[in-house]
Amino acid sequence: MRQKINEEVSVVMYYSARKKVALPHLISWQNSEYEVGSVGYHHRINEGRTAHHIFEVVDKTKSLWMRLNFNTDNLHWSLEAISDGNAD
Repeated sequence: MRQKINEEVSVVMYYSARKKVALPHLISWQNSEYEVGSVGYHHRINEGRTAHHIFEVVDKTKSLWMRLNFNTDNLHWSLEAISDGNAD
């Protein structure tokens, strides 16, 4: 079931100089940590002068989908939505 969350979260980010890519690696939310298994989608949205990087990721166990927003103005991460894959 997909749920809107809109809460700030802690994220450990990974940067590869060789591949020239920066990706979320570990997400801490509600006293739990979720290791990112794969990034399914990444895009950028501009709101005025502020850029938002949107990442849609699946955790390592492939049991939870998350939509993350990285705000380049204040360097804060927010969890916008989650889904456990069930159609409830």
